[in-house]
Amino acid sequence: MINKRIEYLKKQISVLPKNPGIYQYFDSTGKIIYVGKAKNLKKRVSSYFIGNADDRKTAILVSKIAEIKHMVVDTEQDALLLENSLIKKYQPRYNILLKDSKTYPWIVIKNERFPRVFSTRRVIKDGSSYFGPFPMVYQVKILLDLFKNLYKLRNCNNCLSKENIKSKKFKVCLEYHLKNCKGPCVGLQDEEEYNEYIYGIRNILKGNVFKVILYLKEIMNKYSEEYNFEGANEIKKKIDVLEKFKNKSTVVSSTISNVDVFGFDQKDKVAFVNYLKVINGAIVQTYTMELKSVLEETREELLSYAIVDIRQKIKSESKQLLVPFDPKISLENISFSVPVRGEKKKLIDLSIRNAKFSRLEKEKQMFLNQSESSYIKVLEGMKKDLRLKELPSHIECFDNSNLQGTNPVASCVVFKNTRPAKREYRHFLIKTVIGADDFASMKEVVYRRYKRLIEEEKELPQLIIVDGGKGQLGMGLKALEDLGLRGKITIIGIAKKLEEIYFPGDSFPLYLNKNSQTLKVIQRARDEAHRFGITFHRKKRSDSFITSELEKISGIGKKTIECLFNEFKSLDNLKKSTYDAVASKIGDSKAVKIFDYFKLKR
Repeated sequence: MINKRIEYLKKQISVLPKNPGIYQYFDSTGKIIYVGKAKNLKKRVSSYFIGNADDRKTAILVSKIAEIKHMVVDTEQDALLLENSLIKKYQPRYNILLKDSKTYPWIVIKNERFPRVFSTRRVIKDGSSYFGPFPMVYQVKILLDLFKNLYKLRNCNNCLSKENIKSKKFKVCLEYHLKNCKGPCVGLQDEEEYNEYIYGIRNILKGNVFKVILYLKEIMNKYSEEYNFEGANEIKKKIDVLEKFKNKSTVVSSTISNVDVFGFDQKDKVAFVNYLKVINGAIVQTYTMELKSVLEETREELLSYAIVDIRQKIKSESKQLLVPFDPKISLENISFSVPVRGEKKKLIDLSIRNAKFSRLEKEKQMFLNQSESSYIKVLEGMKKDLRLKELPSHIECFDNSNLQGTNPVASCVVFKNTRPAKREYRHFLIKTVIGADDFASMKEVVYRRYKRLIEEEKELPQLIIVDGGKGQLGMGLKALEDLGLRGKITIIGIAKKLEEIYFPGDSFPLYLNKNSQTLKVIQRARDEAHRFGITFHRKKRSDSFITSELEKISGIGKKTIECLFNEFKSLDNLKKSTYDAVASKIGDSKAVKIFDYFKLKR
């Protein structure tokens, strides 16, 4: 029976063309179980039946194939788009699992006369224009508030057809009397003027704020020439609102324009792909997609699927894509670039960090959502795996952070019942160690932490984790010994290279299964300690750097420096900001001194 099935499938494969296209696998019930794309259909489908499958799940898939169907397309790009569409439509069991963004908000411009503009979580194919998705609701609120300040849009759902307006079917509402709407429902505003509002809104949502400002300046100048100073002043107010909004955008470069940036982070079978939309040197949109590998798909396959899906969803028209590695796909009129240095590399690094933070946040939520019975099961597993005397319900993890010996700091994070207890996190400034000495720094912070807990008669942890191998572990153990705590608290080290666990006195490390809940808790604590420490370290570096530079300027005091740091975060951001943005925070006289000192253009 099996041989007959294989023979039948091989006959189907023998007549497959060598063109690009998509192939569909069906089981014996006629259900689609897999959809794939190929540059060469015959070669790709044949690969499933030559030799042994690469992994167990692929072997299971092949064993269930009863029918093969295909569709030829013109280009590889068409194959990618069709594959994406069919996967979302049929959700085959053995394809990449996509955690969709259906609950994220969008901004819609309705396909109607005098279009309404509002937020929605449902994308409908009704001819309307949808912009998003937006990861945060407050981003949508900021934009809708901006539109309300700039334009007088209707918010009623009346059908404003020419016939209804001509027959005086409607009456003006309260919004008209509050001067939030010009009354198009009763013919007090013509369609041409209203569509100018929509033109401006579309450009803002696409990131073309500068284009809207130029357009408004043309109108303002025209009003001034016609001595319509009241109208010119109203336009100027709108330009001011847009300038403030533009200054709040995350400016990354004045030389990078209209690019899509993709960052990638993967752990086990779950991958996160972050997308940044950069227009006129500023990040105007960000979005992160979660994917799950089913048939041991490569990172290139996962990234290529995400690129196609996100660009379709966002309706991106960018021709240049920055990626962390070559996705090995070809898209018409699209160029891929893998930056290795400069501002584009910084963008890629930022996107990768966003993808990684999304993964860590997901892992954190999984821990937070654990029931009491499940976390006790995890703790019992940890007790057994780590040969502990009691359940490690209280865990503390230490990490050091320094850059070429500057501003050395350390962090301690606390987990209670496998969950982060953030109120108990602590930062440490290294006091007794000079330079970048991780070993001595680890001894200092471990000693200081538990000396204080002993003095304050507070609860001690059952398990201490240090980020590092034998060296850091040895110093942490020496600190406990000096405090008389050796043997009373278990201390272990985790080395990043192979995620091996070190115990005091053991010559060989412990290697836990990568799917072990014990290892996941340890990794979670280590990653959280690193995140908490590096955030503090960056703040110390930025604070120190901006303070030392600005203190050299005569007339710039500590309060002014603090105000600038709170607003612009770094000296680099301050230098990239406009004169008006700086002056609005500290006044013209001080802004002049700063711009003159750094020789910036006002």
